[in-house]
Order: sequence, then structure tokens, then C-alpha cells
Amino acid sequence: MAEQDAADLPAPPPLPPRLADPVPAILGGAVVWFLAFAVVLVFWREQQTLLWTCVSGWALGLAGYGVFTWQRSAVRRGKRTAQQGQGLTD
Repeated sequence: MAEQDAADLPAPPPLPPRLADPVPAILGGAVVWFLAFAVVLVFWREQQTLLWTCVSGWALGLAGYGVFTWQRSAVRRGKRTAQQGQGLTD
């Protein structure tokens, strides 16, 4: 019965482009990791694990942004192997 009721519901409206774009979240996360690195460097320099965790988070954020940008450009070029999905097309 619940499946039948769900089929009768209208589809939700699409997200506004401003909210569907993941770039601010990706870059924002990388900036937060860099700021955390700066704070750890100033106040807890002897904590090597914290330093490397922050560096890794920042580097992975930048790498994630690079992969996302690469995929978005592949979609724009019309590559058959490009991933299709949220935020990749304009």
C-alpha cells in the first residue's frame, strides 16, 4: 500500500543551480582543512598526527576538486566516458 501511495506523489522540484553546485562545498572543505593545519601548526606543532591529518585533508580536498573539474570539462566536451550526474552539467 505504501508503494502505491508513493507512486501517486508528484516528483519533487529540482534544486536551484546555486544549491546543486558542489564546488563551494569542495573548496570550502579544503579551506577548512588548511585553516585547521595553520591552527595546529601554531598551537600544537609537536602533534605530528594532527599536522599530517590536516595536510592529508587539504590535499585530498584539492585532489577532489581537480577530479571534479576534470569530469565537468569532459562532460562539456561531450566525452562518452564522462560521468553524468549532479553538478557536472550546467
